[in-house]
Amino acid sequence: MTPNAIADNFNMTRQAVSKHLRILTECELVKQEQKGREIFYSLEIDKLKEIDKWMEQFRKIWETRFDQLDNLLSTIKKNKK
Repeated sequence: MTPNAIADNFNMTRQAVSKHLRILTECELVKQEQKGREIFYSLEIDKLKEIDKWMEQFRKIWETRFDQLDNLLSTIKKNKK
């Protein structure tokens, strides 16, 4: 997609989208391809899969912590009744 097409899907200016795209390109999470005067961006799915795999370890930790918090809040709520 072009930056304008991406910006149309968010409550952001084209300039803000371009800034994000520049950072994502530097991180190799998106690639850009020049076609005429337009630049098209596409996701690098393999890179995103790497990030997802790395985040999985933290996802499990946070799910456990949220479960513990939920149990604590339920206990507090029951004790107040």
